[in-house]
Amino acid sequence: MLKIDCPWCGVRTEDEFTCGGESHLERPSRPESVSDEEWTAYLFQRKNPKGIHYERWRHTYGCRQWFNVARHTVTHDILAVYRFDEPRPQLEGEE
Repeated sequence: MLKIDCPWCGVRTEDEFTCGGESHLERPSRPESVSDEEWTAYLFQRKNPKGIHYERWRHTYGCRQWFNVARHTVTHDILAVYRFDEPRPQLEGEE
């Protein structure tokens, strides 16, 4: 079981959290001007790396806050936890 360090509540087990998918996705600033292919890519296409992956998590059964997690998809090691108002960390081993 993962132990996630909530920025507001501290370390808790993963059953208190909900994964919200890939983080750092940028919505098109003018969605009416993008093509159907670009809009489809934004809505449905996600990275699925073998290695470091940046995800959004919510402390659903705690403070209910959203935050980002950098997790290694092979080992499930959590490499960084940071709030949305903090910059994405540069981690060793990422592409």
